[in-house]
Amino acid sequence: MLPVSADASSKLYIVYMGQKKHDDPSVVTASHHDVLASVLGSKDEAQRSMVYTYKHGFSGFAAMLTESQARTIASLPGVITVKANTHYQTHTTRSWDFLGLDHDQSSPSGLLKKAKYGEDIIVGVVDSGIWPESRSFDDSGYGPPPARWRGTCQTGAAFNATSCNRKIIGARWYAGGMSAEALEGEYMSPRDLNGHGTHVASTIAGGQVRNASHGGLGAGAARGGAPRSRLAVYKACWGRGTCGAAAVLAAIDDAISDGVDVLSLSLSFQDQEIPGTLHAVERGITVVFSAGNDGSAAQTVSNAVPWVLTVAASTIDRSFPTVLSLGNNEKLVGQSLNYNSTVNSGNFHTLISAGSCDERALSSANVTGAVVLCSAPWSASSTPAGQGFAGAASRVAQAGARGLIFAHQSSNIVDNTDTCRRAMPCVLVDFEVAHRIATYANSAQMPEVRISKTFSVVGNGVLSPRVAAFSSRGPSAAFPGIIKPDIAAPGVSILAAVGGSYEFMSGTSMACPHVSAVAALLKSIHPDWSPAMIKSAIVTTGTHPNSQTVKFLVLI
Repeated sequence: MLPVSADASSKLYIVYMGQKKHDDPSVVTASHHDVLASVLGSKDEAQRSMVYTYKHGFSGFAAMLTESQARTIASLPGVITVKANTHYQTHTTRSWDFLGLDHDQSSPSGLLKKAKYGEDIIVGVVDSGIWPESRSFDDSGYGPPPARWRGTCQTGAAFNATSCNRKIIGARWYAGGMSAEALEGEYMSPRDLNGHGTHVASTIAGGQVRNASHGGLGAGAARGGAPRSRLAVYKACWGRGTCGAAAVLAAIDDAISDGVDVLSLSLSFQDQEIPGTLHAVERGITVVFSAGNDGSAAQTVSNAVPWVLTVAASTIDRSFPTVLSLGNNEKLVGQSLNYNSTVNSGNFHTLISAGSCDERALSSANVTGAVVLCSAPWSASSTPAGQGFAGAASRVAQAGARGLIFAHQSSNIVDNTDTCRRAMPCVLVDFEVAHRIATYANSAQMPEVRISKTFSVVGNGVLSPRVAAFSSRGPSAAFPGIIKPDIAAPGVSILAAVGGSYEFMSGTSMACPHVSAVAALLKSIHPDWSPAMIKSAIVTTGTHPNSQTVKFLVLI
């Protein structure tokens, strides 16, 4: 998230530069900023124009340029090509394309086609239930459930026998032992109240749904990784995500008996094994768990027993830039989901820098009707990004502010900004951008800012994959001799079904179903493989830019 040019005719271009050994010496010794400054006329203008720099996977940068400036840069020695940025790609969840599992694979040897899209593999999902009316679970074109299926469809509130179909072939719910608080307002049935279970299930096995998006962001076709597999739903989590050990154990026990092939559990109990998983593995069921969201501190990983797959979360090549226009004509870039705010994003509003945005700071400044910058780098390392953002957003909204700009070292919580959408636009920036905003706000006589509508960026312009800041790290405190997590998969801003719509969610809970789906595909191709063989095949997978190989990031 870096400054961009103030020129209204500019748009985002990606500049690809050659490998160093092939570059012209005069270009090799110059920084990306110097190359850009040679065209724009000054280093200050280059700083304002630069959006991203690329120095790990390849050499290059992305900047806001006019068409003539882009042509000039393309003619410089050492520049391979300059391409206009591409917006609104055709595939919504994006993560499956990013992993090399695009739905319409041209090669018959591709994993999806070879696995017949997971045809008739049964994936058990232990979570918060399911929303059966979602388009992701349409059973058109499916035959009867596999003959080995021994499960059932339990009914209850807003969930009858027809809620199951040839896609959702079974559903059970487990409310025993849950507190009254956890069950308050809940559906006493397999129906999903909070959306978590539906999101997970559709990421694994959702059928292809065209024209899905979240307010126009990430528009395209949504689907699961094993779209022809069947779903067995076990609702053991209630309210905001309370999952009783007894309920989970009952769900695992039923899943073993019902005949599932893969068991996906996006949940954890800190520092202890979830009981029953070894028994499931002994029966030939591949068990996949999320690693937890307590990073980036070490020794926070959950579900670290050796017989299960433990999944960390990583980013994909998609971001949601939001331009912040300052009153001095400088433009900066943040991240948000500001697609339909009640605030007119075309207008300028008063800008106030309020430090940590605690109650004392907000009470000493009149923030009513203003856009407030909250930046507290001294506390960022000790306060989880999501928690810090939620607190700041609540306090700023209560103080009557018109918008929030929140600084943190992680942008992995961008989907959190959607929670304040109806009240005000909320934008995430890094501390460098926050410093530039604060400098302007504290020096200008009448500082003001305009928050533009968010757009989508997909492709090489976004550095990825990177392990998400929130993803729990190893080694396990309970099992220090075991290397965990086993692998990382996409878990940041994943778009999938929630109720009757599609929403972004982030967490290792979103990474876990990606691996569950791949396990289902492998089981389809190799029905005689044991869980250990499937796990080994996944965690030892390599990546090559020109291969059909699944692009997982192995953590060792």
